[in-house]
Amino acid sequence: MERIPVTSTNVQSIGYDSENQILEVEFQNGGVYQYAGVPSGEYDALMSADSKGSYLSRNIKGRYSCSKL
Repeated sequence: MERIPVTSTNVQSIGYDSENQILEVEFQNGGVYQYAGVPSGEYDALMSADSKGSYLSRNIKGRYSCSKL
């Protein structure tokens, strides 16, 4: 999946597969995680959030199934 670099102290890049509703997040520490069942509106909100890390913590983590790549 192609990821887009973002400006964040915690997140390096973010990718999204709209067909399968998979959000992929690469963190600054090198870890890459995929979140399943994420609606496109949630992805759009994440990408426009002032703080990507805070948005992930509040709205993505713990709400969607996650696997580390």
